[in-house]
Amino acid sequence: MPSANDLRKGRVIRYNGEPALVMEVLHRTPGNLRAFVQAKLRSLRSGRSADVRFSSTEAVEVLETDSRSVEFSYKQQDIYSFMDLETYESFELDEDIVGEARNYLVPNAQSKILFVDGAPVQVELPSVVELLVTQAPEAIKGDTATGATKTVTMETGITTQTPLFVKEGERLRISTADGSYQGRA
Repeated sequence: MPSANDLRKGRVIRYNGEPALVMEVLHRTPGNLRAFVQAKLRSLRSGRSADVRFSSTEAVEVLETDSRSVEFSYKQQDIYSFMDLETYESFELDEDIVGEARNYLVPNAQSKILFVDGAPVQVELPSVVELLVTQAPEAIKGDTATGATKTVTMETGITTQTPLFVKEGERLRISTADGSYQGRA
């Protein structure tokens, strides 16, 4: 079993019984004290981050990961259906695994799913997605002097701030990191 010295950014380990992604690793050797490894971990189940200190010789369990390209097919109640783009197999995920990605999933949208030990744990979206505007209030004449914005609703139900010229029925590029407007599609 590997030791904490073998931790690297991007690996998935088992911490407190749950899979956790290693986001940062610092090897420290302070003065005449024992060396240790300071790691920032993000739980793949809850999404919470934590700073954890390991002894440099402490054993850690590194989990086998696999990332598959998938296409979102449809949503039925709280179940999301995806198709593997290599094998064309269909499979379903619960809403708690999909998480915040549900705000950016539209039929035929491509993404990746991270599998840990053969079980899906996280949907990985591209940095920008294209969504259709379903509701956009009309701009008021005279509001353009200060670079004003308006709130529009997208096809998945999320809202975002856009320039006043955006109209209903347009396709926009939306950042999946913060839901911000990136431009027209």
